[in-house]
Amino acid sequence: MTRKLLCLTLSCLAALLFAPVASAAPDSAAPVRVAPEPSSVVTLPGQTFTLRPTTRIVAPAGAAETGQYLAGLLRPSTGFRLPVTSFGLPGDIRLDLGGPSSLGDEGYRLTVTALGVEIAAHASAGLYYGVQTLRQLLPAKVEARTVQSGPWTVRGVTVQDTPRYAWRGAMLDVARHFFPVAQVEQYVDLISMYKMNTLHLHLSDNDGWRIDINGWPRLARYGGSTDASRGPGGFYTQDDYREIVRYAASRHVTIIPEIDTPGHVTAALASYAQLNCDGVAPPLLNPGWSSLCVPLEVTYQWLDDVIGQLAELTPGDYIDIGGDEALTTSAADYRYFVDRVQESLPRTGRS
Repeated sequence: MTRKLLCLTLSCLAALLFAPVASAAPDSAAPVRVAPEPSSVVTLPGQTFTLRPTTRIVAPAGAAETGQYLAGLLRPSTGFRLPVTSFGLPGDIRLDLGGPSSLGDEGYRLTVTALGVEIAAHASAGLYYGVQTLRQLLPAKVEARTVQSGPWTVRGVTVQDTPRYAWRGAMLDVARHFFPVAQVEQYVDLISMYKMNTLHLHLSDNDGWRIDINGWPRLARYGGSTDASRGPGGFYTQDDYREIVRYAASRHVTIIPEIDTPGHVTAALASYAQLNCDGVAPPLLNPGWSSLCVPLEVTYQWLDDVIGQLAELTPGDYIDIGGDEALTTSAADYRYFVDRVQESLPRTGRS
């Protein structure tokens, strides 16, 4: 894939994460509510499905990973075994990757009747999103991590959905306030439950530098040592970052890392005096606006290393280099900086 470099900060899609609303005994007159709203919802009067101790999750080879994921979601609260098998009987949950190509990579069709549940998709992402819809149709206490009382009943319904927007994004600002890997993964779980597929991870700003860069160790170890509240900060090793990328991919979420430039760079300037025009490093959390020293060649040597290493660590199409609020960078310097960064892309092995 062609890698694109974003020269302006992304305007992230804001989303309200509503907890699923359901009752132990579904109200046949109440509307079926799913967030985000699917393309089509058709209720099936007189039909209900109840998850039982004997229920199995039927998943062929290509769907086995999604089947294990669904079982892991449902076992803690129901206490049921929910074995994942390649064959089933009436009363089971079936995952089918033989859905029509018209569903695309992220579409699905979910059918609930008294005989069972079937989620059909053309690709694994669609199957995953169908599972998220099933979660919302079950009683809300299915999200508990300890055994709850049933019944685990779902109204008869056919839901078909294909996304209206290809890019469905959320942002997490770990630069101003650091979040460890486990919390980032919890956030990925939340946004993917609501079928968001992109996480914009803000890795650097005035208040902190959060990714370890080989050859520039003080960026993370010194520049990442605090945060916007003047409390302790933190940073991700490259292995930590790989784990975030891997985990996000398992939830069909693409990571877009941001290294803010040419402004919002106090943490970097404080870490390395040579990045400053006067050769003097400012203090961490130095108030006021900041800017990279555009005329210095070391600025581009540094940025080549940062972008190059992030490019190797990030499989997605985009890396964001910020671009906003560069209030102490002249217009001429800003244009020169953007041109130089564009010229550096071939050295990262990306175009």
